Order: sequence, then C-alpha cells, then structure tokens
Amino acid sequence: MSHSARSPRWTPTPLLKGSVALHVGAAALALARPGLWPVALCAVVLDHAGLTAAGLWPRSRWLGPNWTALPRASAERGEIALTIDDGPDPEITPAVLALLERREVRATFFCVGERVLRYPDLAREIAARGHVIENHTQHHRHDFSLLGPRGMRVEIEAAQHSITRVVGDPPRFFRAPAGLRNPFLEPVLHRLDLQLASWTRRGFDTVNRDSDDVYRRLCRDPRGGDILLLHDGHAARAPSGAAVITEVLPRLLDALESRALKLITLRAALTP
Repeated sequence: MSHSARSPRWTPTPLLKGSVALHVGAAALALARPGLWPVALCAVVLDHAGLTAAGLWPRSRWLGPNWTALPRASAERGEIALTIDDGPDPEITPAVLALLERREVRATFFCVGERVLRYPDLAREIAARGHVIENHTQHHRHDFSLLGPRGMRVEIEAAQHSITRVVGDPPRFFRAPAGLRNPFLEPVLHRLDLQLASWTRRGFDTVNRDSDDVYRRLCRDPRGGDILLLHDGHAARAPSGAAVITEVLPRLLDALESRALKLITLRAALTP
C-alpha cells in the first residue's frame, strides 16, 4: 500500500476487532453467568497473550500495516532498501556516509530525534548527500512497547518535530525501537500519516561482533524487494575495533551490485 493511499479513518485489523468482541463477550458471560467468570478471565488472558506476541514479532501485520518488504513494483525492478538505525553517531555516521558516497548509494536513516537535535550538522549532512531521515522516536526508549497511546504519541510527535526542524523534511516512515510495539501504535501512526516499516532481514549488528556472520545474515539469498537493517548508532565493535557496519557495508554493496540489485530509499518505493 502506498503512503498516500491510506484511508482517512483508521480501521482496526481483524485481530483487534476480534479482541474487542472477545472482551465484550467475556464481560457479558461473566455478568450473565457469574459462575463462569474463570472461563471469561481465561479467554481474556489468552487474548492479551496473543496481542503481546503480535507486538513482539517486529515483522507481523496483525496489529496494522507494516512494510516488511518493498512494494511489488519495486521488487520487480530489482530494487532493495538499505535502512540504518539509531543514529546519527558523530564517529560512525561520517564513515558510513563516506562508504555510501563512494558507491553512489542512497540509504534510509531511521534517526532518533534527540540525537538529531544533538548533532544537527550531521543530520543535515545525511540529507544533503541524498539520503532520507525517517522517524525512530525521540529517545529510543527500551520500554516503548509498554507505553500507552499518549506516551507513544508524545515520543513519535517529538521526533517528527525534531527531524523536521533540523532537516526541513518531515518523516514519512516510522520504525519502533527494536521493532517492538503494541496495539496502540497504529492509530497514532495513522493520525500522523506515518507508515510503519520493519525489515526483511537484519544482521543483529548491535550485539553481534562477527562481521562475517552479520554479512551472511544480510546476504542470504538477496532479492528485489528486500529491506535490510544495519546500525550506525549503538553499533557493535568488531575484534578489529571498527564498527561492524563499516566492515560489512563494502562487502554487502559488492554482493548486491553483482546480482544487479539497485539500492533505493523507502520513499523512492512510494512512487509507482
């Protein structure tokens, strides 16, 4: 679904509709047959467990629209999106930008709002080199998936304002910290006209110090439509002392080029 094709009103997914119906039914059962309240409670607990599982699976679409791959037209053109999270970082991001510049490649940077405010010149440099900055919350809170609708809205809106203030271009995509979320997120994104995007594959390069393993995870049968995830913020260090992303990127770009795959930004995939 294209960014501009959103319905003017938010529509809950079948899972969320079913959850509401189950809660209503459980309440009605407990009131009509008080002796069956343990059954009603058990049903509600199981429902909450299912909702939690959906939020803990970053690539799920059970809670709302989620880009786990590029649209079909992009896939058919052999296009791939490289996404880079958690920056900007004053030490690592410039090295990443230099690597991308040498290969004339454009990437999507999911930036943390407070880091954009802390390093505004670096954020503007990302945009000036033709890359796109998208929304990765204001503070990258580890408890983001536990927030209610107001807390999520505050985090996302703050990042939206921070990024727009610095680079002058409002984000159009959102990625949750670690990809974790809950049923309150999609209504907030819909109201802010943001599209959730996760990934096709990632290398776990914030915790994995083995550059070879990160490369293998990202380059396992690459194909058009893939969305790949690396990190310039919170990047793990290889045994050499270099950030893992800087060791993986040259090999990854070589591999994609050898397969005639073209790297684009997520926004480029919005255009038919």
